Order: sequence, then C-alpha cells, then structure tokens
Amino acid sequence: MAKIKKHKAVMYLRISVTDGKDGESNSIGNQKKLIDDFVKNNPDIEIVSEKIDDGYSGVIFERPAFKEMMEDIQSGVINCVIVKDLSRLGREYIETGRHLRYTFPAYGVRFISINDCIDTAKEDTSSDYLTVSLKNILNDSYCRDISVKTRSALSAKRKNGDYVGACPVYGYVKSEENKNKLITDEYAAGIVKDVFKMKLGGFSAAKIADELNQLGVLSPIEYKKNKGLPHPKGGYADKDGALWSATTVIRILKDETYTGTLLQGKQTTLNYKIKDKVNNPENEWERTENSHQAIISKSDYDLVQRIMNLDTRSAPNESGVYLFSGILICDCCGNRMTRKTVTHKDNKYFYYYCRTGKKNGCNKPVMLKEDDLSKGILDCVKGHINNIISLEDILKNIDEETMNSELIKKYKTQIDGNMKALQDITRYKTALYESLVNGKITNEEYKIYKKQYSSDEERLQGAVVTLEQEIENIKDNRSERLKWINHFKRFSNLTELDRSVIIQLIKSIRVIGKTSLDITFNYDVEQEKSIVILMNSGKAVV
Repeated sequence: MAKIKKHKAVMYLRISVTDGKDGESNSIGNQKKLIDDFVKNNPDIEIVSEKIDDGYSGVIFERPAFKEMMEDIQSGVINCVIVKDLSRLGREYIETGRHLRYTFPAYGVRFISINDCIDTAKEDTSSDYLTVSLKNILNDSYCRDISVKTRSALSAKRKNGDYVGACPVYGYVKSEENKNKLITDEYAAGIVKDVFKMKLGGFSAAKIADELNQLGVLSPIEYKKNKGLPHPKGGYADKDGALWSATTVIRILKDETYTGTLLQGKQTTLNYKIKDKVNNPENEWERTENSHQAIISKSDYDLVQRIMNLDTRSAPNESGVYLFSGILICDCCGNRMTRKTVTHKDNKYFYYYCRTGKKNGCNKPVMLKEDDLSKGILDCVKGHINNIISLEDILKNIDEETMNSELIKKYKTQIDGNMKALQDITRYKTALYESLVNGKITNEEYKIYKKQYSSDEERLQGAVVTLEQEIENIKDNRSERLKWINHFKRFSNLTELDRSVIIQLIKSIRVIGKTSLDITFNYDVEQEKSIVILMNSGKAVV
C-alpha cells in the first residue's frame, strides 16, 4: 500500500475588532475547531503550526502572524495553508488574489478555504478563479462598507463631545462608568501642574525635563506602561531610560486638552486601505469646550503659549531665562532688546541694549542698566495694581443687575446696528443685480461688488452671533470680565520682580528713552471694558 504524502500545513486564524462584534461566528476558537475537524477527515494533512492575528484588519497584509507564515513558506517549513474562509486570509481583493494566483503557486503551496469549498490540490476548484475573484471583491466591499459606517459613527460621537480615542493624554484616564468620558489621573495631573508652574516660573523646557528626571519622575509613556494604561507606540518620551525630554515637556505645554477642551479629528486616513495618518486642517477639528475637568486654567494656558512664542533662550548655566527676555522692545526699531554683561574692576554690571544699533538703522538706540530698569518697572507695576484695586472698589458699589443691564443694552444696540447694516446689504445686492441686468455695470464690476457685499455680510453675521453669545453669558452669570482683577490682586504685596511676575502681569515694555517706558499690561482689554461700565454708570473713572 502506497504511503500517503503528508502536507505540512499552517492553521491561519485572524479576527479583527469588527469581527469580534459579530459574536462567536468568527472567533479564534470557532475557526480553530472548524479546521481541526476538517484535518481529522483528511489524513494527508498534518498541522505543524498555528498563526494567529488577533485584532488585525483583513485589509492590510502587514500583520505579524501573516508575515511569519510567509517566512515559513519561503523557507519550506510549510507547503499548505488552511483558513476558515477567504475573508480570514484577507479582505483586500487585489492583494488576496495576488497571493492565491501567484505567490502560493510559486512556492508550491496548497491553499484550503473550508467554508468556500476551495482546495487548490483538487482540479475542479483550482480552476474556478471567477468564483474566488467574486468572493474577494465581496469581502473587499464589506470592508469598505464597515469603514464608512465606523467613520460615520465616530464622527457623530465627536460632534456629541464623546471621547473616542484609544489612549488618553497624560494626566487623564477613561472613566469606568463611561468610556467616552475623560477623568483626571490625580498623580499625573499633579505632574502636569508642576510642568506649567515651572514654565510660568521662567524655566526652559530642557530645564523642566532635567528637574523631573532628577526627581525620578517617570516619563508619560513609562508611567502608562508601569500602570498598565493604554499608550501609543512612541508616546511622549523620546529619550532612552524612561527619561523626560524637552520635546515631551513642550508637547504637554501646548496641549489644550488640559484646559478642559476636547480636540478630536486632528488626523485621518485617506481611505480604508491606507492606514497612514494625514493631518486635517484646523477648521475641521471637532472642538468641545468644558468636556472634562480642567487641570490647567485657561488663563495660565494662554499665558504659557505667549511665553513660548517669545524669542527667548535660557541664560548660560542657569535654569531660567533673563528677567526681561522677549518682553523689552526698542520703540525706535521694534526689535527685542538684549541683555549683556559689562565687567569693570572685577564688578559685573548688567544692561539691556538694542542690537540693531545706529549702524543698522535704529535712530535712537537706548542702553539701560538692569537695576534701574527693574526699580522703575516695579514702581509702575505697584501703581498699576493699586489702580486696579481702586477700580474694584468702585465696581463693587455698582449694583450687579445694573451693570448687567447696561452691558446687555450696549450689546443689543450693537446687534440692532449690525442687523440694519445687513438689511442694507441685502437691498444693495438686489439693486446690484438689477444694475447688471440693465447694463449699468459690467459683469466684472458685478463680481467685485458682490464679493465685497458677501464679505461684509459674513463679518456682520459673525459679529451678531458673538454679541448674542455675550448676552447669554451675562444672563447665565458666566461672564469672565471681573476675574482678571483677582489675578492682579495676588501681587498686591509685591516687593521685588522675578521672571514669573513679569510674565504674568506684563505683555510688553517699549523703551522710548532712558527715562520713558510704555508698559502694556495683561488684561488691558478687560480693564477698558470695566472703565466703559463705570462711564455708563456715571461713576468716577480711575
């Protein structure tokens, strides 16, 4: 009796996230049992290995177990592949067809798809390429359909303010009660607060990273691994040994998520077959305010963004930047002034000067001694704070309801004016068309005027929406217009300046001359609004 030739077979099993939602039908266990039962009735087949891709889409072929299987085929370890059905091998019809028609035959591999009754060792099925091709196309179509439905569902969730990401940003975790809601991770949130605090204190990103590393704080990616939390490949850490880096720190400082705002849809894929990410334009992001608990206040976040936009560098051998770096501006040429050290008789003196100089076009370059500058600015800051405290005392004497009604009245007047302007534009556009029909203006003139009217119309409509929202804020007691006063009051006992004080209180200092400075303080717009309220109420203005 002739000995039956044995085929060395691999049992290839695959399930994706979507397949898992269909119940037990496509489970790994179900696939394995089906193949085991098939092999029992086919003594010419011997299973020598199992390859399992759990959680991988059939559209892509860069699957770890599939790649291992192909390596075994190329090395001659196996010469038979068995799957439950064609969709387990793949759902992308071109690549699946290439493997069936060319790759497997080239290596003499027998391919068996049990549910599809395909066995390339049998003549009656090996020639039925039309049936196989149709099934591959159907599998591909199924993938496309699932992709469209998934994208639509995720888009709806984002619009609803639900978190749909897999790995929450460092400082947050998914709520156990609602996986689409972020809650704070108290320990990590504390580290985030420290990072922002150090930045407000004048530390550079590199110095913040050094400080955290010296304290033995795990980098975000290592912290998540240590806690068993979901984490992206690569993550925040870009240094070996679980160390923080300047890049890590900057990413945290720039992430608006910490203010309670959820930003989603920043990236997408071109289609269901291409998994590489592409960036969406910012106007297509889904933005949800007050989606979760804020770790950092909006004012501190905005202040940090302004600090990071300043043209500053760390002082040599120091942890922070110079006192007035990026803040001091030459009024003559508009360039930022630079600090320099002058040594005289073993004593060091520090000055700020305009780098442009007369040779490069600055007509009135100024050099100021740092001590004199600090003393003069300190006096100005203390005077400004006293004025604000006086302003608050006057505002307290104004009835809150009167203040609100005055503001609402003002906003409604502006809305009425804008609505009238919109009505005028509608009338102008109608007349414009009539002028075109009557031949009073050319087609080119019509296009130019129409574009201008449309631009004005869009601007006025946006202004109306903004004003209406301001009125709602006042009615709901959500107006933020007086919070800025408390920001300055925190420094009412100020006796000396440091980098943190300068950044938190001052936008810029323009140096007009050796004895003349023009200081622009933070919250200058809010101060102007409060003065308008006082003027409308008939009270004295500071």
